[in-house]
Amino acid sequence: MQTNEQHNTNSHRNWYIALGAAILIIVTLGILYYLQNREMTQVVEEMKVEKEILTEEYQELAMGYDSLESTSDTLNTMLEQERQKVEHLIEEIKTLKATNAAKIREYRKELSTLRGILKSYVVQIDSLNRINEELKKENVEYQQRYNQIEHSYNQLEEEKSELEGKVEIASRLETENMRAEGLNSRGRSTRRINRIDKIEVCFTVKKNLTAPVGMKPFYIRIERPDGQILLKSRDNKFEFENSEIHYTAMREVEYGGEALDVCIYYEVDMGELMEGNYTTDIFADGANIGRFTFELR
Repeated sequence: MQTNEQHNTNSHRNWYIALGAAILIIVTLGILYYLQNREMTQVVEEMKVEKEILTEEYQELAMGYDSLESTSDTLNTMLEQERQKVEHLIEEIKTLKATNAAKIREYRKELSTLRGILKSYVVQIDSLNRINEELKKENVEYQQRYNQIEHSYNQLEEEKSELEGKVEIASRLETENMRAEGLNSRGRSTRRINRIDKIEVCFTVKKNLTAPVGMKPFYIRIERPDGQILLKSRDNKFEFENSEIHYTAMREVEYGGEALDVCIYYEVDMGELMEGNYTTDIFADGANIGRFTFELR
C-alpha cells in the first residue's frame, strides 16, 4: 500500500517536472520570437531610413544636374539625358520595397557612379567657361586693336584725302595775260562787230611742275552780253564738275610744265555778235583756270 502511494507521488513529481520544462521551453521560445521580431522590425526601420536617405541623395544629384548649364548645345543635351536618368531612378527607388537590401545596395553603387559622372561634367563646364572667358577677353582685345587700326586707317585716309586735295590744288593750272580781240578777214584787230570775222582769245599758262604734262585740250566759253554762249554746235561739250557743258572753241596743246602761250580762235557767224561786255572762261584738266571780260563796240 505504501509502495503504490510512493509510486503515485513520483508520477506526480515527474508530471510537474515535465510541465515546468514545457513551460520553460514555451517561455524561452516566446522570448526568442519577441527578440527576433523586434530585431527584424528594427532592421526594416533601418532599411526604410536607408531608402529615404538614398532617395534624398538622388534628388540632390538631380538638383546638381539642374544647376549645370553650358554654352555647348551638345553638352547641354548630355546633361539633360543624365538628369532624366536620375529622375527615372528616383521614381524606381520610391516604388522599391524597403526590405530589398540587394536592390538598395545596387542603387547605392549606381549613385556613386552617377556622382563621378556629375563631377566630370562640372570639370568640363568649368574648363569650357574658362576657355570662353579667355576667348571673350581675346575678343575684347582684338576689337580694341581693330578699332585702333580702323582709327589709324581713317586718319591715314583723311591725311591722304587732304594731301590729294593739296596736290590737286597745287597741280591745277593757272593763267595770266588773258586777253581777247576781234579780227577781220585779214587777221587785223578790230572792235567793230560788223567787221569781226573771228575772235582771238590768248593767255599764258603759268609754270607748274606738279601739273600733269602731255597733250592737253584747252576750252573757252565766250558769253555774250545777253547771257548766250557763242558756239558752233550743240554737240560741242566737255566734262566739268561731273556734268557736260558747252564750249565755244577748243585747242589741244602739249604742255610740259613750263610757261606756255596759247591762243584759241572762234569764227563768228554774221549777225552773231552784239555790242557790250563779253565774259570768257578758260578750262583745262576739268577745272576753270581763268576768267576775264572784254568789250566789243
